[in-house]
Amino acid sequence: MIHITGDTHGDFGRFDKFREQGEESWGEGDVLTVCGDFGYVFADDEREREFLDGLEKKPYTICFVDGNHENFPAIYRYRTETWNGGRVHAVRKNVLHLMRGQVFEIEGKTFFTMGGAYSVDRYVRREGLSYWKEELPDNAQYREAAASLAEHGMKVDYVLTHTAPREIIRRMGNYPDAHDAELTGFLEWVMYEVEFKGWFFGHWHVDRLVKDKFRALFFDVVDIE
Repeated sequence: MIHITGDTHGDFGRFDKFREQGEESWGEGDVLTVCGDFGYVFADDEREREFLDGLEKKPYTICFVDGNHENFPAIYRYRTETWNGGRVHAVRKNVLHLMRGQVFEIEGKTFFTMGGAYSVDRYVRREGLSYWKEELPDNAQYREAAASLAEHGMKVDYVLTHTAPREIIRRMGNYPDAHDAELTGFLEWVMYEVEFKGWFFGHWHVDRLVKDKFRALFFDVVDIE
């Protein structure tokens, strides 16, 4: 089974909450996917590494698309592998960063992944210390994303992102930020050009069905069989 949730922000206590949400029944073959701001590779220190070593002992696989609050150079130092048809950074044998613009086949279902977002709190952060320019996709990643979708006939089962298309952001009562207009615009193109069953995203720290197939996640865990 695939379990999808929102931002974890490196909160060590979050996995205690997962136990309340059925984690004890998750085993080999189960996949927990975080919709960005994973955050357990952020300080890149011994405490985080010990926590990741603990996650490696879990019987299930833990995946994440990247958000904006990630230490990208630290994530990118991990080896790149192919997993279920798409490229990942293998943080641990069962802790995988789902890279941008990929299509993965998990449990017989296809998932398109496109992480990234703009940090609106940059004014209290320092580049290279608490935010990184890689938080937004570059042109090569957009090209790879479009090519991956075309290769799959512009059809996937689910889309996993951190932020959302412009229209969905507006429906939540927010305004798309001009700094990530390229990304939210690209996601809007995906919204209209790609056939999909459901779209899950984080970033906004709410649990809410926004429109038809679009669901914002924070603490909720959605199960897909």
